[in-house]
Amino acid sequence: MSQISATPKNLFREPFAWLYSLWKFSRPHTIIGTSLSVFALYAIATTLTTNTVTIASLLHLLGAWIACLGGNVYIVGLNQLEDIAIDEINKPHLPVAAGEFTPPQATRIVAISGILALLLAAWLGFWLLATVGISLIIGTAYSLPPIRLKRFPFLAALCIFTVRGIIVNVGLFFYFSKVFGYSEFFPLEVWTLTIFVVVFTVAIAIFKDVPDMEGDKQFNITTFTLLLGKSTIFNLARGIITVCYLGTIIAGVFWLNNVNLLFLTISHFVLLGLLWWRSQNVNLQSKPEIASFYQFIWKLFFLEYLIFPLACFLA
Repeated sequence: MSQISATPKNLFREPFAWLYSLWKFSRPHTIIGTSLSVFALYAIATTLTTNTVTIASLLHLLGAWIACLGGNVYIVGLNQLEDIAIDEINKPHLPVAAGEFTPPQATRIVAISGILALLLAAWLGFWLLATVGISLIIGTAYSLPPIRLKRFPFLAALCIFTVRGIIVNVGLFFYFSKVFGYSEFFPLEVWTLTIFVVVFTVAIAIFKDVPDMEGDKQFNITTFTLLLGKSTIFNLARGIITVCYLGTIIAGVFWLNNVNLLFLTISHFVLLGLLWWRSQNVNLQSKPEIASFYQFIWKLFFLEYLIFPLACFLA
């Protein structure tokens, strides 16, 4: 049964209500993650090149941020447009599923966001255009029929960690490196952050469907959760994140010269302990508790984009 009940929002009659719906439509946790990745790669590039922050570089940062946000809204918005019936079961609070945006309204937002992202990225440079363009191509293939890669668990996870883990980190670092005139191809510090994010995003990719089993099963969307069960996915995700933290500490001890090892080690052990403490009391039969733990995983993800650049800055 459809959950649609809200009245479509009008930007001119209800600007604040419309903007709040747009905020929900943009999936705030992805917006925060995208923003932190842009700022973190800028900070790391600044630290490794020992360049001072200038007005020109800040304008590049602002442009990259807006372009990446536009790409973010395009990708998550397109997914909502293609999943309206599923979201009425799994995520009835989302604006299209709830009726706050009509499909034509959402289509216009998605189209404008994607075009803005590509035009701005093209104006600012090759590496940013490559980053945004490849992300949009993969995001389109993820959601849009007839390809719709989200139907296949492995390919769906591959899309997520490829974009957020590899494309974003590599592309943005090369973009900011060009801004600062940095000549080294790809320093170990950026390799370490990229590998951390890639592996961590695997945990996010497999865990994200745990709260959505009902709708996915009804609409024949095969996920790792349906194949392996909640408990297995929960333990697997926790184990993957544990490997991320321990691996980063090991990298700091043996390979990384431009980080503050003490800060890096203590902060990652603290977050690792927090992960295991928080995971002890999650009721896998409770959808709200599962969803809450999923958001907690995203918070850990956000923190890495703050902690790792700070470790570089403190070196």
